[in-house]
Amino acid sequence: MIRRNQLEIVKSRMNEPRKFIQVLMGPRQVGKTTMMKQLTEEVETDTISVSADGVINSNWLWIQQIWENARIQLKKAVNNELILIIDEIQKLDNWSEIVKEQWDFDTKENNNIKVILLGSSRLMIQKGLTESLAGRFEVTYVGHWSFSEMEEAFSWNVNQYIYYGAYPGAANLIHEEERWKNYIKDSLIETSISKDILMLTRVDKPAVLKRLFELGCLYSGQILAYTKLLGELQDAGNTTTLSHYLTLLSDSGLLGATEKYAGNVIRKRASKPKFQVFNNALLTAQDDLTYEKVLSDSKIWG
Repeated sequence: MIRRNQLEIVKSRMNEPRKFIQVLMGPRQVGKTTMMKQLTEEVETDTISVSADGVINSNWLWIQQIWENARIQLKKAVNNELILIIDEIQKLDNWSEIVKEQWDFDTKENNNIKVILLGSSRLMIQKGLTESLAGRFEVTYVGHWSFSEMEEAFSWNVNQYIYYGAYPGAANLIHEEERWKNYIKDSLIETSISKDILMLTRVDKPAVLKRLFELGCLYSGQILAYTKLLGELQDAGNTTTLSHYLTLLSDSGLLGATEKYAGNVIRKRASKPKFQVFNNALLTAQDDLTYEKVLSDSKIWG
């Protein structure tokens, strides 16, 4: 099993005296949970690992219950030390206030509970961190896999990496391309939009956001004016709405829009953005072309 660089960073910090909450954030299906499993297998410290993915978002008491259980386990732990890992923490309302309360209590009582928080919605995680946990955390970003990682783990060549992107969970499906495309669309794209954006953020026009993502993928690598997008999207509102939706898509690790550099802020905002998917799988999974067709067509592949 491949070891990502971020694992060594977190592992080294777990060997330090308790000082900061460790926060791992990044898109879905890039190995955050697997990395924590590797961590628990390698450290000698007792660990408790839980996920808030299936918890009702209003049940903030769940965090308190988990923490109380950790304190009970701490009394039995080796070297009076314990690591508490909470996955998908951003799903819970008011999570940052509860984490702050529990962390500060442990600090006051000298409870040696080291905490790792994982999240797939960068926007919601950052909001909670800046609102309540200032000065109490360190962030490690876990991004999409590089070519060298996919090559090491699955013996992929450059062509496969360019076409199939970098989702390790879907790597074993590439020999059944229709199945692979359905997995990317249903399990990654739809889940990221529904759970990481629509369930956690107010979006007045969800159909527009989804259509914007589809168009952004279609024009990935190209410069496209917001005004042109307004013509393609029915009931889109205005360019401010589109810019906001693109921010949400970017913070979920799906689609970004790079603005032209300008020293003048007004000129920068008025520029035409260049759209770019963060993972090529998001683009090719929605295309009718196949890997073999693309590979054989020199005009497309280059």
